[in-house]
Amino acid sequence: MSEMMNENNGSFSLTEKMSDLMIFVPCFIVLFAVALLGQMVGIHWRKWLSGAEGSQNIFVGIKAAVYTFMSHIN
Repeated sequence: MSEMMNENNGSFSLTEKMSDLMIFVPCFIVLFAVALLGQMVGIHWRKWLSGAEGSQNIFVGIKAAVYTFMSHIN
């Protein structure tokens, strides 16, 4: 039992980090394109993306929205 507890110490393997990156990057690009389009048209895009409501910066808002999305799919 103690062996199982020691193996799961909160550190992630390289494959887990890469899989998270493979999810994060495409989602960031898609949501950035949506937010940029909304910004150029003048629509309040922060209401569309969960996690980005209170952000002042587009990059911070998109990053928060992507992490919120990733928490729902994990």
